[in-house]
Amino acid sequence: MHARRPLAAAASAALLLTAVAAGTAAADPAPDSPAPAASPGQYRVAGPDSAPERTEVAATGAAIDEVGDDSVVVTALPRQADAVADLGYEVTPLPGPEQEGPGTLDFPPSDSGYHDYDELTDVVDKVVADNPDLAAKVGVGSSYEGRDLMAVKITSDVGTDHDRPEVLFTHSQHAREHLTVEMAVYLLRMLTEDYGTDPRVTEMVDTREIWILPNVNPDGSEHDIAGGSYKSWRKNRQPAPGGWAVGTDLNRNWDYNWGCCGGSSGSPWSQTYRGTAPESAPEVRQVADFVRSRVVGGEQQITAAIDFHTYGELILWPYGYTYDETGPGMSRDEYDTHAELGRLMAGSNGYTPQQSSDLYVTDGTINDWLWGEQRIFNYTFEMYPSGSGGGGFYPGDEIIDRETDRNREAVLDLLGYADCPYRVIDKEDQYC
Repeated sequence: MHARRPLAAAASAALLLTAVAAGTAAADPAPDSPAPAASPGQYRVAGPDSAPERTEVAATGAAIDEVGDDSVVVTALPRQADAVADLGYEVTPLPGPEQEGPGTLDFPPSDSGYHDYDELTDVVDKVVADNPDLAAKVGVGSSYEGRDLMAVKITSDVGTDHDRPEVLFTHSQHAREHLTVEMAVYLLRMLTEDYGTDPRVTEMVDTREIWILPNVNPDGSEHDIAGGSYKSWRKNRQPAPGGWAVGTDLNRNWDYNWGCCGGSSGSPWSQTYRGTAPESAPEVRQVADFVRSRVVGGEQQITAAIDFHTYGELILWPYGYTYDETGPGMSRDEYDTHAELGRLMAGSNGYTPQQSSDLYVTDGTINDWLWGEQRIFNYTFEMYPSGSGGGGFYPGDEIIDRETDRNREAVLDLLGYADCPYRVIDKEDQYC
């Protein structure tokens, strides 16, 4: 993965409009039509080497999973793959994830180190029970299928609502990205078990209020491992209108420039289906309500956030809906603060830091919403691996400890700057 060169906004917008007109309508069946005969699969697409070209590919309804110098890997229905090929790119099917069923709602035996929803709940309950002064479990709401959306608050004297900078960590918006749940487990344990022995962790827990939402798409995660085999499922499990298709892409359903710019799909068959309206997915609505609830006295208490995804080994910052660095709601100092803090964190975990739209245009994302609506400095972390050759969405459980610990210093850096992110560009006297 490499950072991309700046692009002219006018030219890229024109190409994007062409892609939307020519791609999505042809690639996706009508919303009220029966299910396609085939399931989505992964494909390598040779040729796209710029953000507008990758956005053109995404406009067919395919979800871009991986970006290389002159290719992308997508998850798409066969007809969407055909639409990508019609754009003039070489499209090659890739093998699917290994199947090890039959079983129950659980990971394949070879990946038993990953936590399913019940195991995750047990971890959360144990962390809270073992650390009653540091950790508290908070209900955010329920998923479409009725599973609890858990949040864990971590701070010293946790029963008190302190006037401390708050930091948010969200995980598993996309169901098949199970390593992000393990990142949440790592953070829960690090911030409690290392308290009192690690000076940096102790300082952060004593001076910050930390919110960890370990799985905001539990229905999708459970569906992805049902039967003991992987399904490469991305969305939630909410039926679309008409009942033919299932699932909304949670990270295209946020209420900031929702559906504005060709960075999502209006077809329920697409992997990037944005839903019927902003926050139409119950998981997004309830997490957004939680974030809004942290506005106290007219001021948002959450100052910084990371939304964990896989894969690509990237640190991304807003905006995703536009190629421009600055513009409405993003001043030069605000952009520079995002960029400099992103580069600082990348210095410890080795990820590639860049603006989200350097990859391709997206709209309705939590990245853009947290900044555009809530003024929270925030990042998307795309975790291990850097490419499909390292296991893609399903790396073996032997990498969990290494790849979660890899983000330790980056997380502590974000926590450290949460009191005044502008300090990273030496402008704390002006803004803090």
